[in-house]
Amino acid sequence: MPAHRFIVVIPVADRPRHIQACLDSLRELLRRFPYDGSIDVLLADDSDDGTNIAANRQIAERHRAAGLNVIHFGPDEQFDLCEPLRKILPGVVGNAPRERFGHKGQGVMRNLAYLKVAEMLRDAPKVSGGDTLIWSLDSDQEFRVNLPQDDGYVVDFFNGLDAIFARTDALVLTGKVVGDPPVSPAVMTANFMADVLAFLRQMAASAAQAPCRQHDMASRRTGEAAYHDMADMFGFQSAGEACNYPCPLPGPHSEADCFAHFASRVNSFFYGEHPTRVSYYQPAELFSTVQPARTVYAGNYVFRPAALKYFIPFAALRLRMSGPTLGRLIRSEIGDRFVSANLPMLHKRTVESGGQSEFRPGIETGRQAIDLTGEFERQFYGDVMLFTIERLATMDFPGAVVSDQAIAATLAAVHAEMLEKYEAKHHDILGKLATLQALLDEPANWWHSAAGHALALANFKSFADNVARNFGDDAPGYTRINSAENWHHWRANLLDAIRRYPLDRRAWEAVV
Repeated sequence: MPAHRFIVVIPVADRPRHIQACLDSLRELLRRFPYDGSIDVLLADDSDDGTNIAANRQIAERHRAAGLNVIHFGPDEQFDLCEPLRKILPGVVGNAPRERFGHKGQGVMRNLAYLKVAEMLRDAPKVSGGDTLIWSLDSDQEFRVNLPQDDGYVVDFFNGLDAIFARTDALVLTGKVVGDPPVSPAVMTANFMADVLAFLRQMAASAAQAPCRQHDMASRRTGEAAYHDMADMFGFQSAGEACNYPCPLPGPHSEADCFAHFASRVNSFFYGEHPTRVSYYQPAELFSTVQPARTVYAGNYVFRPAALKYFIPFAALRLRMSGPTLGRLIRSEIGDRFVSANLPMLHKRTVESGGQSEFRPGIETGRQAIDLTGEFERQFYGDVMLFTIERLATMDFPGAVVSDQAIAATLAAVHAEMLEKYEAKHHDILGKLATLQALLDEPANWWHSAAGHALALANFKSFADNVARNFGDDAPGYTRINSAENWHHWRANLLDAIRRYPLDRRAWEAVV
């Protein structure tokens, strides 16, 4: 059987350094693990900055000149392709004007890219005799894992995927990620604060110049989704205990050196890092890991062309959790033909210098202040939408007609439950924040009396200030989700999107 043709879809928004690293890793993977089938990369550019659009186009040209067929799918071409659909599918492809056609969001951008893929398949349904697979990725990922041997290039992604789709009837396959968690700081803060408090207590009980003990403390292995404050909502056991900071400093060094190093990274948490709960690749025989799935990792899933009918749902709302929401819809329709496999990619939220992401929607930054309000709100209502859809799927939605009353009642019930869960975590965070501030301010701790620790202490205090700003008593994110007026606005949008979904599906399928 001829090898599958791959069309690799990578949305990118103002992240030239991330996309350069991603494509470099792809070429290195193919050098180490050659693949017989053809590979096209569709670089779907959602950048808002013209300089970055030009940089991304040049990156595509450089890789194409080096033998990797990278197609730059820019904003003007995107607009022209979707323009006939904007009135009938605004919730799927958006309705932004041509002059402001950047930062549409990953959901809309993927949907536009899938329109382009459908066009590519009509123009060339088969290349080199092989059937086609579409692989959706994120620009902040690399084609390797976090193992020291061979720099992490130990997973033969393309040949592995080719074999799975050749030997099974899988329609959609999702991988995962290792490295930085694939979720928002909005739902990791309670766990991370527990780890920070444990670290500072260990430091307070040590002498500043004592040898670093963080290497002697084996990092406790936690279950899947251990980074998530509400892992139980997804069927995982909550970690419960604090995790150690795995000090990466080489050679002999002191507790104070480790203190300073962690302090230099602690605010990168707000950009999506979780220094104490990094997930690691666990090698296993590939086919033994293929199993039924329920969650799509939107940054790492593969599907046959027949599954182009599954666009990213409710994309124009720009909610987080769109992948898990899509997964619930897919599972309800195709059952065991939706699978997962142990094919994770390395996820790196931040660029190497500065500890900040090149671009993340919903996060505003000043010199020291970080505002997560937009991302927090999108996370909360993303959770509301996800678990509403999960319950509606048990009523055979969208295949069966579900009454408006049932949809509205389900949405209201889930919203009330999510408010309760978020408020419980809010209370937890407030308690930990008070403990953290007291611990940092305790004059008996050596970071006040020993010289040379002012910057590290300032970094930890900046972290505490950012927690207070985003999760304190008057945090605007909590104010928004507890606002009756805000809920009235979101309720109308969520209900409209759910009611329109079956109609959107029919209109979309007619196009692709």
